[in-house]
Amino acid sequence: MPSVDDSLRTKWLPFILSFVAGSVDVIGFLGLGLFTAHITGNLVILAAHIVDRSEASPALMISVPLFIGVLALTRLLAEGLERARISPLRGLLLVQSMLLCAFLAMCVAAGPGAGADAPSMMAAGMLGVSAMAVQNALVRIALRGAPATAVMTTNITLLTADVGEIVLGQHPDRVAKARERAKHTWPAVAGFVLGCAVGALCTAKFGLLSLILPVGFSLIALASVRPGIRHDRGPPVRCGRGQEALEEHTGQD
Repeated sequence: MPSVDDSLRTKWLPFILSFVAGSVDVIGFLGLGLFTAHITGNLVILAAHIVDRSEASPALMISVPLFIGVLALTRLLAEGLERARISPLRGLLLVQSMLLCAFLAMCVAAGPGAGADAPSMMAAGMLGVSAMAVQNALVRIALRGAPATAVMTTNITLLTADVGEIVLGQHPDRVAKARERAKHTWPAVAGFVLGCAVGALCTAKFGLLSLILPVGFSLIALASVRPGIRHDRGPPVRCGRGQEALEEHTGQD
């Protein structure tokens, strides 16, 4: 598994992916009334509809189980890539980019007059949810040391605590650990906030066509990771009895 600290390109991946998540989330919410990355938000809205006994959007009801299902499928895909001795990071980034491209294409095909409850728009929203599920999974299973790029509550909590430790801490080892964590966390927080801001501004002016923005950044993320094929050594070759005895004798010497 590649590490987020392997190169300058991988160091910037959390920022780029967080920008994608923030922009997709705000564009999906403003354009479709659906959180694509912040599934907790969909759960809260759905619970409010249930308590209020009001009609909930089918997209809200589908988004949560779909998100879980895509997470499981992403794990299976990563396992298949590993068995084929292919690094899963680039493969999963490619899947995410394809899903976001399909999300944009369906929104453009539906046109600006399509309502959020139209079947085509609900299907488009599910593509966005699927893309964010893939992203949530890939930073856990394909990029070692990366923070979450679509869930900022934990990141902001950790970053605030670490900044406090850096400023006020009395133990050098704890301060050093806090600096190391903050070094990985702040790009994700900054990318998500910037993605939300830019995504909201673009949506106000261009509507769902603003999905061009996260699609472009997802392609940048894909281009930043070189294709990798693992050349693992195969299982040891069993030798004859005479050779085993020779090796045993050599080992004793």
